[in-house]
Amino acid sequence: MAPYESDDAVGAARDEDSRSGRRKAARYAVPVAVVGVAAATIGLVPALADSGDPDLPKISARQLIEKMSESDVQQLSGTVKISTDLGLPDLGGLEDGLLSGTAQGSGDGSSADPRSKLTELVSGTHTLRVAADGPDRQKLSLVERGAEYSLIHHGKDVWGYDSKSNEVYHGTAAESGKDHRTEPSATPKDFADEALKAVDDTTSVTVDGTAQVAGRDAYKLLIKPRQSGTTVGAISIAVDARTWMPLKFTLTPRSGGAAVVDAGFTQLSLARPAASTFDFTPPKGAKVTEEKDAGKAPEHTPKHGEDLARGLDGLNVLGEGWTSIATFDTGAEGGRPTGSQGGDLGGFLGSFGDQVSGKFGKGTVFSTRLVNALVTDDGKVYAGAVTKDALVKAADAGK
Repeated sequence: MAPYESDDAVGAARDEDSRSGRRKAARYAVPVAVVGVAAATIGLVPALADSGDPDLPKISARQLIEKMSESDVQQLSGTVKISTDLGLPDLGGLEDGLLSGTAQGSGDGSSADPRSKLTELVSGTHTLRVAADGPDRQKLSLVERGAEYSLIHHGKDVWGYDSKSNEVYHGTAAESGKDHRTEPSATPKDFADEALKAVDDTTSVTVDGTAQVAGRDAYKLLIKPRQSGTTVGAISIAVDARTWMPLKFTLTPRSGGAAVVDAGFTQLSLARPAASTFDFTPPKGAKVTEEKDAGKAPEHTPKHGEDLARGLDGLNVLGEGWTSIATFDTGAEGGRPTGSQGGDLGGFLGSFGDQVSGKFGKGTVFSTRLVNALVTDDGKVYAGAVTKDALVKAADAGK
C-alpha cells in the first residue's frame, strides 16, 4: 500500500518543552541509548512477524502520533523476539564480562541481578515471554539454552530468578521507584513518549503503509532524519490499528544492511493474564541476594534521554537534532583505563579503535553501526549517533 504523506506531523508532535535545552539532550539520547531503552522497555517494543498489508482507512502521521500518545493498554501477554546487531567486535565473550561488571558496579553481584542479566540483550537474537496486568504486575522471561531468567514485579516486590545458577535477586519497588534496573517491563505509553521526543524540525515523519504483526493489523510510522552526518537511517514503528500500541520497532543504520534493533511480538494476547503468572517463591536451596546486599545503587539512575544529561556530571550536548553529540571530561590522561583500574584493558580496547588526530590533538574512535565515540588522549569523550568525521570536527571546535 502506498505511503500516506504527513502534512503537519512534526508541528503537532512538538510542544514548548520540546524546544528547551533539556530536550536537546533527550534527542541525543534516543538513538544513542536505543539498545538500553530496548532492554528496559522490551514489554512494548514488539514485532518481527509481518504477513500481508491490510487495507485500513487512511490516517495522517499527526493523527497516528496523537493516537499513540493516548494508548493505554494495561493487560497483555505474548512472546517477543529481539535481534540486536551493533556490529561490535568479537571479544570472545569478554564483552559480557565488561557489560556485567559495568552494570553491577562494585562488590559481588548476583547472576539474577537484572542490571547484569539484561545486558545480554545488547547483542544477538533473544526470545522473551512478557506479561502485564496494570502498573503493579509485570513479568519478563528470557528463555535461552535450556535455561530461563525471569524478572517479576508484583506489588512492592521485584524478583529476579536465574534457573541456570539457581540464584534469586530480591528488590523492593517502593525503594527503587521507576528505576529500570528492577522494572520488568514498561508500557506502550512509555515507548510512545520516546517516539514523540524523536520528532522535531530535523525529522521527516510519514505513514508508510500498513502491515500485519502477530496477527494484528497495523499502520507503519516511518521516522527519518533530515540531517546529514547522522548514522541513523530510519526508525519504523508498526502501530496497532485498534489499541494504538506499538507492535513493531525497527531501527536501521544509514550505512544500510541489517537493522541495528529489530524487536517485537511474534505472539500477542490482550486478555488479562492469570494472577498466578506474577506469583513467585524462591525455590528450595536457591541463593537469595537482597537489593541492599548487592551494593548500594547510585542515588540517580538515568531513565531516559533528559535524565541521562543530568545524570552525568559535566556532560554537555553539542549541536541539535540527530547530529547532537554528547561530550564530557573523564579526567583521565590517556583517555582509556590504565593503572590498577584498567590494567592492560586500555591497550586492548585501543586495538579495536581507529587512531585519529586534529586540532584537538590525538585520540581513538570506537565505532559501532549506530553509535561512535571519540576518546581523546587528554581524557575527553565525544559520543553520538554521528559519523567519525563529525566527532573529529566537534573535538576540533572544542579547542
